[in-house]
Amino acid sequence: MNRLNGKVAIITGASSGIGRATAKLFAQEGAKLVVGARRQAELDSLVAEIVAAGGSAVALAGDVQSDAYAQALVELAVSKFGHLDVAFNNAGTLGEMGPSTSVSAEGFINALNVNLTSGFLGAKHQIAAMRKNGGGSIIFTSTFVGHSFAFPGVAAYAASKSGLIGLTQALAAEFGPQGIRVNAILPGAVDTDMYRDMNDTAESQAFITGLHALKRAAQPEELARSVLYLASDDSSFVTGTASLVDGGASITRT
Repeated sequence: MNRLNGKVAIITGASSGIGRATAKLFAQEGAKLVVGARRQAELDSLVAEIVAAGGSAVALAGDVQSDAYAQALVELAVSKFGHLDVAFNNAGTLGEMGPSTSVSAEGFINALNVNLTSGFLGAKHQIAAMRKNGGGSIIFTSTFVGHSFAFPGVAAYAASKSGLIGLTQALAAEFGPQGIRVNAILPGAVDTDMYRDMNDTAESQAFITGLHALKRAAQPEELARSVLYLASDDSSFVTGTASLVDGGASITRT
């Protein structure tokens, strides 16, 4: 406990799934939080839950595709809590799915904007604040899809999430001398709303879980613990990594 005591963190995509689980865990570990997502009601319920448990959090709803929103999240963290130490850029979308030759330009660009450009915009403002604080930790949510595994029909998702790995490495190299660590987690299947939307039948879920060595989907709380490691001083010499948290999906195709 208290691995994030005294630290201030921003979490996007915090209204559900991995983001919500991570926000609750960070709060338990002593972090003060700014949580962001599109849905105000879900953010309000998350903040109420954290505060009721003795934590500290504020919410700001908005669109992660907006540069102004990325800046506003950082400004809120600094104005409310004094500084910024950790950012978990987690918001994402499956994007338009289907045969690649049928995916619209708009659908492909939207996936890039939500999954990749938003990460860049967030990091740009987060780094500026962290430099004033002498360093910090930035974490992106990528995926094993497009890194060590490929599915038909998810070109926009795979391309945008793979781009986050390149962004992670570039930022880690550029800002490491200033004490800013940048890493990405690469989840396998996680039992979230997005996962259930993508796999809406028992047969589909059985196929996906069967791809994993552990033969199951992760719970969001399991991913949150990996994010906590990268956010905390436990990973003080870890940067530029694409950390597979995929239940062994990258080592088996059976």
